[in-house]
Amino acid sequence: MAAFVFARRSKSVLPRISGTCSPVVLSAVPVTVQNRKIHHALIPRGKGGRSSSSGIAATVFGATGFLGRYVVNRLGRIGSQIVVPHRCDQYDLMYMRPMGDLGQIIFMEWDARDKESMQRAISHSNVVINLVGEEWETSNYKFEDVFVTIPQQIAKATREAGITKLIHMSHLNADIRSPSKYLRNKAVGEQAVRDEFPDAIIMKPSEMFGREDRFLNHFCNMRWFGKAVPLIALGNKTVKQPVHVVDVARAIVNAIKDPDANGKSYALTGPNRYLLHDLVEYVYAVAHRPFVAYPMPRPLYHFVASFFERSPFEPWTTRDKIDRFHTTDMLYPGMPGLEDLGITPATVEQKAIEILRRHRRFRYLETELGETKPPKTVAI
Repeated sequence: MAAFVFARRSKSVLPRISGTCSPVVLSAVPVTVQNRKIHHALIPRGKGGRSSSSGIAATVFGATGFLGRYVVNRLGRIGSQIVVPHRCDQYDLMYMRPMGDLGQIIFMEWDARDKESMQRAISHSNVVINLVGEEWETSNYKFEDVFVTIPQQIAKATREAGITKLIHMSHLNADIRSPSKYLRNKAVGEQAVRDEFPDAIIMKPSEMFGREDRFLNHFCNMRWFGKAVPLIALGNKTVKQPVHVVDVARAIVNAIKDPDANGKSYALTGPNRYLLHDLVEYVYAVAHRPFVAYPMPRPLYHFVASFFERSPFEPWTTRDKIDRFHTTDMLYPGMPGLEDLGITPATVEQKAIEILRRHRRFRYLETELGETKPPKTVAI
């Protein structure tokens, strides 16, 4: 990739001289030369939009996931150059190509266990975003690999490359004492990234909801396994504060632009807290489906989930997912959030129809959302 030395002249002298002096005189004007090389894609220009240049060259690890596609779209719409490391077939990424201007989205195969491919992916970037994650463990990648080892290696490679902006995706309920192995490893990985890259920006979102989510859609899809929804303690002991995936993507982009964001952790949550029972009841009300909840003891729920975990394909649920969904969302009063990044979070009531309309029967497709009673909120 071509590069050149960017020269900066004094703004108070050059414009006044350039119109009246010869090239010989101009050559005598003092010039401050930066030693580092900078690619033309990193120089902001244009009025904004996909055909402009925002000055951001970002490598987005995990861009093919649920959150990743929204982050790539948000970066592409402001004219950023984006490197998308991937492990899937290139034809599975075609939907990403229109998200940026021609040539601004670069796809690159990488191996999470190959340090050279990781270094190659970030070699021309000034921002690194780690969104690598998985919902369940596989024989190739355990939670320790995905949430601890890989983020630590990304943070180390970013520091060695001299990049000053690293964003790491953690979880609101990341806690070493959590019953969920997913959340325990999120906590360990968060600390590992902070130790390797002290100025890393840690994003801690709650459960995200969106068109392709595995949260609201998960509960609505339970109707295929019976007419009732199993919930531990009927969901009356679990409080959730879900956040819209678009708000999380906007928060990442705003944190890139904010020079004061380095080294901070952000708690990304929606504006309202709900009992899990009331939230699932609202999901079925929007979908115009009958809702019947019954209490399921945790050991029995784990026993049933253990059979789904044996599936060679995507498991419908896992024991760890049950523990994670029945964990009350933590509160971080002193930690900055979406409002500190200039974002007004969307509520579940505002976006539910976009997610759940496909679960309706044909006769209810055009039914207005206003006819559905919103769920009760829990005071913070």
